[in-house]
Amino acid sequence: MNRMEWNDRFMTLFREAVERYLLNPQATAERFYLPEEQDFLKSIGYQPAEMHGYVREFAEKGAPSPSTALLIAAVRRNYFLNAMRGISGNAKPIKAADLPAETEEFQEIAYLPRIIRKAEAKLYGILAPEIMYGDEKDREFLRTHGGFHLADFLQLAAMARSDRQKLVSAVLNAMRSHGDAIPGSAAENTSN
Repeated sequence: MNRMEWNDRFMTLFREAVERYLLNPQATAERFYLPEEQDFLKSIGYQPAEMHGYVREFAEKGAPSPSTALLIAAVRRNYFLNAMRGISGNAKPIKAADLPAETEEFQEIAYLPRIIRKAEAKLYGILAPEIMYGDEKDREFLRTHGGFHLADFLQLAAMARSDRQKLVSAVLNAMRSHGDAIPGSAAENTSN
């Protein structure tokens, strides 16, 4: 039997899961995946609920795309296998109440602390099942604050190694090059 590369297996599972979801959207993530599929997800540092979030969002809203889900999984997998040496941590899951409020700011940019914390938790595999890195609010924020792709921002978080100021600087630099208004900048102040 031919062994598929992990990325092909991920895409096949994603497509099959979308079909299953459309047939039975009420199925919980725990009962949604076969044991061998759960083993595969575990091997790349994923929980069934993580995959289920991307499957549900795509089936219901058409985004993020399957290729975006794959790119996000690639960053998480790389971090899991290399930085975490393939060992899942015992850290307590990050719940919605543990995240910074959507209105909390870094450098006068609301939502930035929240998406940074979500990206860090995604890398460590500790987002609670009800939280998805890459939901509509995350996508909108990254689109309007530097034009980041979800996987690129996650990769920046991996490279920053918990140095949040590096991420803030990267966002500000991307906003400048993307032509987005920078809070507190001269350009923003003259437009008021």
